[in-house]
Amino acid sequence: MCHDGSVRTPFLDLVRLLVWLVARAYFGIRFEGVAHIPLEGPLIIAPNHVSYADPPLVSIPVRRPVYYMAWRRLFEVPGLGWLIRRLRAFPVEVDMADRRATRETVRLLQAGEAVMIFPEGGRSPDGRLQPFRPGAFRLAASLGVPVLPVTIVGGHEAWPPHRLLPRPGRITIIYHPPIVPRSGADLKAGAQELERQVRAAVVSGLPPHQQPVDRAAS
Repeated sequence: MCHDGSVRTPFLDLVRLLVWLVARAYFGIRFEGVAHIPLEGPLIIAPNHVSYADPPLVSIPVRRPVYYMAWRRLFEVPGLGWLIRRLRAFPVEVDMADRRATRETVRLLQAGEAVMIFPEGGRSPDGRLQPFRPGAFRLAASLGVPVLPVTIVGGHEAWPPHRLLPRPGRITIIYHPPIVPRSGADLKAGAQELERQVRAAVVSGLPPHQQPVDRAAS
């Protein structure tokens, strides 16, 4: 994937303050645990996914470039595809293994960048945490890259899937301590352990109505 100057200086970097002010006024947005966000080094940012607004909102306090793995079909929408590429998004096929997206993620992580991947694969239909997909954790375990768990609370109420536009609400975003894959572990076992740890961290910040149905398995 070609990264030109416009991608390296995306729209979000230029209007970060405006995005924060609008989110503060419209959503009463609050951030907790911001000190846990690493300022440098390879990083996978792993939030729960409840609305289209998640990527820019989670990125507001992240003082470094962030790249985003985004559903391929979004790039086919006129205008939107152009915009999200300038927000450093790159396409992924969510319903099957996507080697191209995997290669791009590996390249970025090996270059010391931060990549946001939603482990659920898509937005939650009801606000509850959905099962995680293993891809992000396999990458993290194989490359020894830390994962930053992030919990979004209130996003589903503000912008549920059936609404065209968001409504005023109250959103809190919690950044948990990064979790580093255990060195020397079997790759499959290490990825599974990392997935359990990240999921438990995300669940720890969720209110009861967002808790997964299979919370005992979380």
